[in-house]
Amino acid sequence: MAVKTGFWAQAKNDPTRIALIDAAGQSMRFGELDERGNRLSNGLRSLGLQYRDGIAMLMHNDPAWIEIFLATHQAGLYLTPINYHLTGPEVAYIIENCEAKAFIAHERHAAAAIRAVEALNYDRSRCFAVGNIPGFRSYDAFLAEQPVTPPAERQAGTLMLYTSGTTGRPKGVRRPLMPGNPDVVASMAGMLGALFQLSAGDGVHLVTGPLYHAAPGGFGSASLHMGHTLVLMDKWDAEETLRLIEAHRITSTHMVPTMFHRLLALPDTVKQRYDVSSLRAVIHGAAPIGVEAKKALIEWWGPVIYEYYGATEGGGTIATSEDWLKKPGTVGRPWPGTEIRIFDDAGNSLPAGEPGNVYMKSMVGEFEYYKDPAKTRESHRDGLFTVGDIGYVDDDGWLFLCDRAKDLIISGGVNIYPAEIEKALMEHPKVADAAVFGIPNEEWGEEIKAVIQPADGIAPGPELAEELMAFASERLARFKLPRSIDFAVELPRLDTGKLYKRFLRDPYWEGRERKI
Repeated sequence: MAVKTGFWAQAKNDPTRIALIDAAGQSMRFGELDERGNRLSNGLRSLGLQYRDGIAMLMHNDPAWIEIFLATHQAGLYLTPINYHLTGPEVAYIIENCEAKAFIAHERHAAAAIRAVEALNYDRSRCFAVGNIPGFRSYDAFLAEQPVTPPAERQAGTLMLYTSGTTGRPKGVRRPLMPGNPDVVASMAGMLGALFQLSAGDGVHLVTGPLYHAAPGGFGSASLHMGHTLVLMDKWDAEETLRLIEAHRITSTHMVPTMFHRLLALPDTVKQRYDVSSLRAVIHGAAPIGVEAKKALIEWWGPVIYEYYGATEGGGTIATSEDWLKKPGTVGRPWPGTEIRIFDDAGNSLPAGEPGNVYMKSMVGEFEYYKDPAKTRESHRDGLFTVGDIGYVDDDGWLFLCDRAKDLIISGGVNIYPAEIEKALMEHPKVADAAVFGIPNEEWGEEIKAVIQPADGIAPGPELAEELMAFASERLARFKLPRSIDFAVELPRLDTGKLYKRFLRDPYWEGRERKI
């Protein structure tokens, strides 16, 4: 018999099955999770929230995150999860910008939560704490006061995510709510699962990244709607990931390339200690990965690696392991219902093989940057949108990314893509992470600077810099080689894999105008 897709259908059909396991190993069943989601839906309605209203939450990978997601998605509300690394003023900006009519925070993030609501003079009767935050109402007590039955007139809600803000203030990505019953909308998760050859029914999904981000949250919620058990990680660790895969017989997960590099850097004795044969789909995106590193991962885990290209705004492309091995370096071909086109700066379509601005049409529909019509207009062209990436499509329709437009280095009039150089440096076993960017040069306009995070136990210094330059010179043309290499204890990279490169680059450009 076919298994129905959608969390609420799963909860009705098999309420005693395990829905999620938190980082402490505590489990929650589908029926229990459904009841708590119902209570919160009713509670939000009791506060006067109506269709298309929004709430915000400041939450790490905690079961409450999932409860809040389910509650808003059957009450016709927008939900904005906030990056828990942000400061109080940054949290306040998002709460105010998204017009949240309720705010839920975990006690682990109490300092930022308190500072945010104080800055806004936010109504404390609409602030709820998972745990204890002075001045906030108890989340658990609030739920206990509410009916356990589903809310009346259930309507589909959605997420209103904010971009990471690596080049400025975060922008809210807002889409119209999908009309109809939440169960019908939830059943569409099966379409996403089909792209990665996942089906409804038995399955276990490992959440390795923060749920507030589009990819870990999106793949996690889709897996739950397909009836898969979620296993939540709080802080990512390479060996712990392998342990969880074996212990819970993980079938799918989403990772970023920095995780792959750290997994591959584990001693062979550690890699061989764990059974990863349960894996069916390991999905990745967000940042570039070197060809040799990905080949090594496929050899270790088998042809279960799926690469995609997309963004908070939508996606995208997909490449299976078999696809990628035929076209090493590709990020795939368009998903069904999507489109990829390459334009030059003047808006002209470019032929195959010629790099330009990557535009795509998302299968999830149109969006706007909330309260920023100028940014919305700038990002759209001919019914497609761009997030500022540069790439090209080959003769067979496969997309290859070069870099972000803002990261492009122009030296002596030549375009240089830092991502290519970073991937080459990352192939060296003594490199844990790498960032490449342009700094001022009076003669050439810009020159190439590399900042390296050495692997554990490797000492930085001139000898390592010389070794890395020799390594890079065997893989890159002379004009692509860094003029200098610096070292850092840790690069400013988000949990999602995205690098805050401007924190490294901006000091060199202080008082000067960068043309890109």
